Amino acid sequence: MVYPKISGKLLRVFCYLLFFATFPAYAQRTIGDIAVPSGFKRIERETDTFAKYLRGLELRSESTVYLFNGNPKSYQGAQYAVINMDVGSRDLQQCADAVMRLKAEYHFQLNQYDKIHFNFTNGDRVDFVSYAHGYRPSIIGNKVSWNKTAKEDFSYSTFRKYLNLIYSYAGSYSLSREMIPVPSVNSLEIGQVFIQGGFPGHAVIVVDLAINEQGEKVFMLAQSYMPAQDIHVLKNPRNRELSPWYSLENGDELLTPEWKFQSEDLKKFR
Repeated sequence: MVYPKISGKLLRVFCYLLFFATFPAYAQRTIGDIAVPSGFKRIERETDTFAKYLRGLELRSESTVYLFNGNPKSYQGAQYAVINMDVGSRDLQQCADAVMRLKAEYHFQLNQYDKIHFNFTNGDRVDFVSYAHGYRPSIIGNKVSWNKTAKEDFSYSTFRKYLNLIYSYAGSYSLSREMIPVPSVNSLEIGQVFIQGGFPGHAVIVVDLAINEQGEKVFMLAQSYMPAQDIHVLKNPRNRELSPWYSLENGDELLTPEWKFQSEDLKKFR
């Protein structure tokens, strides 16, 4: 019997399709690949928007959350998936820090350096451009002064050092003060943040959104936590059938695996 010849390229495509049909979890390569609930659909976002960036975040093939020191997090029940982004080697990138990391990474990859800035807890604005020009802080108590002590360097390595500085002197308290309240959860969008500023406080970021014909919205959340750990997409502990999607109406309490928020905790970047 004579069998038809199959090209190497066609064979690779066949094997690829067979693999993802057999192991569908691996097909969820980005946040935007996670299936939406029945009756809902994603609204397409323009290229180069923060929403598009968050929806396109790559996911790891396995869902263990690791701490900054390489050890698995003791509680492994919060995450639906883990974002493929390093956490650094120090106990710095915690909850609000992860939100700032994602916002900063988005602007950095577009070379929008002037849009990378956050406030220290004392209210001082700290922008990446000044840091990249070589200015470094001298911090005494609650007072911060800046001196040019380094060469100009806009590299990714310098960017990460800048973020470590932000993580050290900023957090949920400062971030919540520099963000703008969203009047209603009906205006919820990708990139907005549920945040309670405090010592400690907490923050989770909306990383995807879908809507049905009635205008009802469902959304996904991501977080880091304490100690510093992988950023991960959260399960919905209140509705396992909807998970990892959430729904919320004004006045509702938002229950996440490790924190409770109120609808009025929703804020957005300026």
